[in-house]
Amino acid sequence: MRKIIPFFIAICFSFVAIGQYVYPPSKTVDSSDSHFGVTYNDPYRWLEYTKQPEAETWFKLQAAYTDSILNNLGGRDQLIAEWKQLEKAQPTYTMDWASKNGRIFYRKILPGENVGKLYYREGIEGKEQLLFNPATYITGKTMSVRRFAPSHDGKILAIAYMENGKEVPVLKFLNVDTKQFSTDSIYPAYTGPDGWSFDDKSFLYLTPKSEDIKERDSWLYAKTKLHLLGTDMKDDIDFFSNQSYPELKMKANESPVIMFNEGAGKYILAKLENSENEEIQYYAPVEQFHSKKIQWKELCQASDSLTQLIYVNDIVYALSHREASNFKLVSTSLDHPDWVNANVVVPENMRSALRFITRCKDYLLMIYSDGINAYVLKHNLITKRTDKVKQPFSGSVGIDCFDDKSNHCVFGITSWIKPYTEFDYDAATDAFTKSSFNHPPTYPAAYDDLQVEEAEVKGHDGVMIPLSIIYKKGIKQDGTNVCLMTGYGAYGITSYPNFDDFYNSLVVRNVIVAIAHVRGGGEKGQAWYKAGFKTSKPNTWKDFISCAEYLTAKGYSSPQKFAGMGTSAGGILISRAITERPDLFAAAICNVGVADAMRNEFTNNGPPNIPELGTVNDSMECKALYEMDGVQHVVKGTKYPAVLCVGGWNDARVAAWQPGKFAAALQNASISGRPVLMKVNYDNGHFTEDRSVTYANFANQYAFVLWQCGHPDFQPKQSMTNFIMK
Repeated sequence: MRKIIPFFIAICFSFVAIGQYVYPPSKTVDSSDSHFGVTYNDPYRWLEYTKQPEAETWFKLQAAYTDSILNNLGGRDQLIAEWKQLEKAQPTYTMDWASKNGRIFYRKILPGENVGKLYYREGIEGKEQLLFNPATYITGKTMSVRRFAPSHDGKILAIAYMENGKEVPVLKFLNVDTKQFSTDSIYPAYTGPDGWSFDDKSFLYLTPKSEDIKERDSWLYAKTKLHLLGTDMKDDIDFFSNQSYPELKMKANESPVIMFNEGAGKYILAKLENSENEEIQYYAPVEQFHSKKIQWKELCQASDSLTQLIYVNDIVYALSHREASNFKLVSTSLDHPDWVNANVVVPENMRSALRFITRCKDYLLMIYSDGINAYVLKHNLITKRTDKVKQPFSGSVGIDCFDDKSNHCVFGITSWIKPYTEFDYDAATDAFTKSSFNHPPTYPAAYDDLQVEEAEVKGHDGVMIPLSIIYKKGIKQDGTNVCLMTGYGAYGITSYPNFDDFYNSLVVRNVIVAIAHVRGGGEKGQAWYKAGFKTSKPNTWKDFISCAEYLTAKGYSSPQKFAGMGTSAGGILISRAITERPDLFAAAICNVGVADAMRNEFTNNGPPNIPELGTVNDSMECKALYEMDGVQHVVKGTKYPAVLCVGGWNDARVAAWQPGKFAAALQNASISGRPVLMKVNYDNGHFTEDRSVTYANFANQYAFVLWQCGHPDFQPKQSMTNFIMK
């Protein structure tokens, strides 16, 4: 410790001025990598070693400096206060239903609570009973529930809970009748409870090779283990892994998962998960479960182009994008699967993409989306007839079916400007009734003045990009409005319309909020996803740039009033948008973002994402990763926008040094005089369920960009002289 203190004192008194702001210094080192004859310099490599005193101190100093500036901004506390008031006006929010043997289990957050508790009922009309309160379970710690899974008889509840933000759950087993935990305790069980054996005597869970999931390569060759209730976890069996089944030739970055699905009847199922959407599954007779060596048969491979499977007795249904970019519903025999000659149950719709399928007792329910609004088809499993469901109103749709023993479902609808509204839905009668669990909130009158425009923007290559624009009625298109635009564009994930308290609280303050539906997402089907993937990834940030140009050209905003935001894989989008076109933005947020794509595969969570982003060990993919890398494209002497980089210290998905290296590079390069700050959330991982922490996090982010875009409500409360070189 003695060696650390002098360095810490020295660095505290050697802040350096870059442009106008006086930052904690970010040294550069002579570090580089060579790939296929090209040398890539990496002068901030030292920041990757966050457990080393030098890097740890840098993050602490950056965090303290950033907090001192953010704490001085006006409007931030008012945002938090408004969100808390909106929270109090919200009704109870219930989610994550699971039904077993007539018992319905769910998680519920009461108004004013930060984390959800677990409850159950004996049937929908049964009396509600509290099962588990993570907020009081361990004195002095804020815990939250990651996942839970009831046994088939509904008598035991497997609960994965974790300290907020750390994403490393402990798995325990609660007797539902006595409300007492058994002595069984499993750690780490990263994905939480994966499945009960059909006799409810044992349990399967996925575990990494290292308890420290921030350790590099900790997720390579993960294992699914079998735990027999009442035994010590050190005796758990390697049930499914590359080691136990080498003949399956699992890749190091594929997570091996076992599934018990009642719809599959006589079979147990296994799958290999990675960042790609295509399913890789195996099956075997359930009688082999207790054998020492299961004879797995191939159910489907990635080449079959399937993205979701539903099992109904001896038939397996799937979403397929084989010769169908918008997906079609197909089926085959589970006993003798043949996807090449699969039966087409519902053909591809050329105008809308089939995004999701679920089942209840007698029906398959399919959600289609045109990228903005959704509609639902139901397929009768008995008559084979397919009909459209008449919804109460249009918007994004979510469906939860409790189990395959009834036709009762939960049907939720929302839009950009209409709050989430939930209904009980009877698939047999098409009847929508008031929800037994959730009721729509009532918002202040100001939220009645929200409007939305759905535009299509011509991209750099002529492709039309959907753009959602939310604004307050009466706003003028004269270039004077502050605008915050966000985007994602990865993994085929669609940015569905959703009434967002955070965004809409900005809109009522005369801020325009825009959502760019860039390529790499799933808004327009599989082809749209693949058009922003690996070597085609530049389309993702170029689409974002095109949307920014549209909004400023049409007078919604101007470059002096315009901000962009990207989160997680959206860090690629925002870091490359502002390094390619810094003139378009006044400010930007890189929120727990991948900003150093060339180094991402060397993080603990990097290998599973190689199928999505690529690897430096492939010549073409290496070039693509360089193009995605924001850090590599920072050029000294450039006028960059104000940038707030945000990292979660406990983040096991995107290491805090990813946005950290981007901040360091920008601080040393920018000559715009605008601030570049590194916010470190030491109580966060990639996210947190704790509302108070979430409020503070996003209030800081929004206050920063609105300050830099000139919004009058978010200017500093006191002079910034202490932070700016005189």
